[in-house]
Amino acid sequence: MTLPVELRHDETFVLNLGPQHPATHGVLRVKLTMDGEYIVKAEPVLGYVHRMHEKLAEVAPYAQFMPNTARMDYLHALAFNHGYALVVEKAAGIEVPERAEYIRVITVELNRIASHLLWWAAFLLDLGGFTPLLYAFDDREHVIDLLERITGSRLTYCYMRFGGVYNDIDDEFITGTRDFIKRLRSRMPSLYHDLVTHNIILIKRIKDIGFISAEQCRKYGATGPVARGSGIDYDVRKNEPFSVYPELDFDVPVYDECDSMARYMVRMDEMEQSLRIIEQALDKLPDGPVQAKVPKILKPEAGYYYSAVETARGSLGHRLVSDGGKNPYKLKLRSPTFSNLSLFGEVAEGMLLADALAFMGSLDLVIPEIDR
Repeated sequence: MTLPVELRHDETFVLNLGPQHPATHGVLRVKLTMDGEYIVKAEPVLGYVHRMHEKLAEVAPYAQFMPNTARMDYLHALAFNHGYALVVEKAAGIEVPERAEYIRVITVELNRIASHLLWWAAFLLDLGGFTPLLYAFDDREHVIDLLERITGSRLTYCYMRFGGVYNDIDDEFITGTRDFIKRLRSRMPSLYHDLVTHNIILIKRIKDIGFISAEQCRKYGATGPVARGSGIDYDVRKNEPFSVYPELDFDVPVYDECDSMARYMVRMDEMEQSLRIIEQALDKLPDGPVQAKVPKILKPEAGYYYSAVETARGSLGHRLVSDGGKNPYKLKLRSPTFSNLSLFGEVAEGMLLADALAFMGSLDLVIPEIDR
């Protein structure tokens, strides 16, 4: 977006958005150069919650790093559990029992729905709507209760193990999950779409706002709903299949409008697709063990290993370097949020501040995932 000619002058001022401003998601600071209410320049400033996770991976055995994964993207922690488990299993040649892989998919997709529900609630709260938050957290609480039953946690999960999962699911979890699927499907048309999606106030706030072209997505490496809202049909679960996703039938929502409304619709549609995945995984759930026999101390062969998974925010990559020892020599994460945030400065230039906040919310930022 280009500034109107009459606003291109030197009477600008600097405005700090964050790092504790309620409109910034997480501890994010954005240094804004403003001309009135128009943004001349936006510079995201990171590092306020940096905790050296990748460095910590080098000083402890492989298994001890698993709890750290949940402290990065705490909203979709099970996907980070899954991604780390996959790359270590690839390095160590560990074969995961089929039942464990189905359970992984079920729990990761439940966690994806919980993440999208919280994004939906926070996004609308940023735009001035409080009531939708109550509905979203009501539904999200059912997911959290289900996951707490088998993981023991409600947010920062450490459920995955190399070779499987911590423990099996039972009939009560399966029944509760099926009940939740019926519940969310019954509430989605009225409480989510009629109340919010088709609300003219929301449409005026986010439609045709925050235009991100497919070329910009490619330039910055944006993935997930941000890229799929710009017409890029890419989802790691489909394009680089892992676990048992190839055995399941689901669609990848893609919109060509490239605006904040398109990114909103991608996430709303993804919740229905996650319900489809969970339903099929429960129907196909095989019997058998949920944990392979794995040595207590892993020492993968020296080499370079990589795996990727699809989190609620996009493609998460783990690049592992092993020197044959009991600790990773190097672990580098490819953070989807970092790439998605990187395009904010270019896209926000020339926008009204109020529109830029709505645009920022549509990116679904989780800052601790960047500040690793």
